[in-house]
Amino acid sequence: MAATKFLNLPDGSKMPVLGLGTWQAKDKGQLEAALNTALELGYRHIDTAYIYENEKIIGDVLKTWLSSGKLKREDLFITTKLPMFGMNPDRVEYFLKKSLENLQMDYVDLYLIHFPIGFKFDMSTGRPVVNDKRQLVPEGKTDHVAIWKKMEEQVDAGRIKTIGLSNYNISQTETILKSARIKPANLQVEMHVYLQQRDLVNFCHKNGITVVAFSPLGAPSYNKVLQAMGRESKILPDILGDSVVNKIANKHSKTPAQIVLRFLIQSGVAAIPKSVTPKRIQENINVFDFSLDDNEFKELSSLEAGEKGRVHDFNMGFDLKDHPDFPI
Repeated sequence: MAATKFLNLPDGSKMPVLGLGTWQAKDKGQLEAALNTALELGYRHIDTAYIYENEKIIGDVLKTWLSSGKLKREDLFITTKLPMFGMNPDRVEYFLKKSLENLQMDYVDLYLIHFPIGFKFDMSTGRPVVNDKRQLVPEGKTDHVAIWKKMEEQVDAGRIKTIGLSNYNISQTETILKSARIKPANLQVEMHVYLQQRDLVNFCHKNGITVVAFSPLGAPSYNKVLQAMGRESKILPDILGDSVVNKIANKHSKTPAQIVLRFLIQSGVAAIPKSVTPKRIQENINVFDFSLDDNEFKELSSLEAGEKGRVHDFNMGFDLKDHPDFPI
């Protein structure tokens, strides 16, 4: 089963199917080293977000590469995202401009609405509104259509090449599709062999929407994030220790990570594994010199566990499950 190195987007641009994820990568020296390693190895797709608080570091590294002439801007595919406290028609341009300033760029290749639930933001102070527990405060029902129209305006203004969604479900994506002048080019969701999101992926592909998988390795360090937030650890899916994954890895003389990344790519999905370890950054991009055969692909498909395999439940210290826009 063949796999391309790029996915074609509706605006004619090409998204590399293997990118570098940067969630939870905020240490300046560590992230700079990781980015330089990735760019030297041939990574051109970099995924970030305003709420990751690392756009400035990424922008500094990319500016160095661009200024030196080692890369041209058109060689890169940069994705960033509208934060949850930017989920208001009046804040779309405000936060996009902040991201562009951080990245030191005139445009981004893909701008995503990060999450379908909005949070309160005080424009007078330039800070999110928090309660007495220092938690973000959710707003009510989101006007997704109005926000999308503002996203389209930013494409018209030349600040974005193309636009998309993140963490939206089928129904929420349909709402955008029905009213969109510029249809979503991409949907980014958690996806890996234990959470294959088949109905969602089929829906997207049927409607010309590309899919990017975040946490494609199952986010093995997720409990460190929970602990930092004062939350209890949870049992995580051990994808890289799975016997089926390891059997196939041994057959191909590949790592378990390379096998599950190849599975996603052969499924027509892009992946953005996050790593700041040079060895793993190199391993993750070395997935184009082998293919999974039909039987191996079926074996990996059989690992689907549905919602039991989900890592990101979006219970980030406050309960959103009763919110009308909760996507799960």
